[in-house]
Parts: sequence; structure tokens; C-alpha cells
Amino acid sequence: MKLAWILWLSQMLPQPAADSLCLSTTVYLEARDQTLRGQQAVAEVALRRRDSGLWGDSVCEVVTARKQFAPTIVAPTTRLKNPDAWARSINVALSAERNWALPPGQRKEIVPGASHFMAHQIASPSWRNAYHVATIGDHTFLRVQKLKPRSS
Repeated sequence: MKLAWILWLSQMLPQPAADSLCLSTTVYLEARDQTLRGQQAVAEVALRRRDSGLWGDSVCEVVTARKQFAPTIVAPTTRLKNPDAWARSINVALSAERNWALPPGQRKEIVPGASHFMAHQIASPSWRNAYHVATIGDHTFLRVQKLKPRSS
């Protein structure tokens, strides 16, 4: 299955199915070779960003914001070829969404306050020296900015 097709499908689906598909795709592309904890942390950053409203109002808008997550960095022709990793990514995304739907004090946070992450061997962003929340596998999770949920 090609990334371009998945992103097209996400535009056709109603919410919340579209966001679940976008989050699953992001977990797959960013962390399919990471531990469960690392995959959960990637999902958490995307959900925290969605709540802030700074990158968009939906998970799909957040993960397709220019040069923020893999869906806009890798080629649209990229194929998601690992069905086992895809199934795990779907489970991680759905579980993360259920967890994030809880009141903030009841959520299980993996990387509290993390607004960004980087893969050590791939990226060296200008914000790499921000406050390090955690390192999980080959990703470092950072609090580059304090994200607050937008007021309703």
C-alpha cells in the first residue's frame, strides 16, 4: 500500500476514522522498528500537538504539516510493506487515542510534555538542544516548547 493512497483515503474518511488512519501511518513510518513504548511516545507527541492547535485541528493536519512528521518527509510513493508492523501501528494508534481521550490527570503519559522528537541517525534539527524528556530506542523526545491545550 502506497503512502499517497493512504493520505488520499484519510481525506475521504469521516472523523475520527481519518485521524486514526493518519496516526497509524505516522507510527508506522516513524517508529515501526521501535519498541512498543517508542511507538506510544510518537503517537503521544502527535496527539499533544493536535490538542495545542499550533499545527492543525486534527491529527491528519498535524502529521501532514510541512516537514513535521514522516508523512510529509518521505516520498509519496513509499510503500508500507510490513503487514505485521502495520497491524501493530494500528493497535498503538487506537490505544493512544483511547488513552488521550481520558482526562489529563488519568492519562498514562510516556513522554510528559514532549513536543518534538528526533531520530539520532537521521536528523540534527536546530532545536536538538532543547529540554530532553526521554530517549527511547534511537529517538530522543524533547520539550521544545510548552504546548497547552487550546482553550475551548
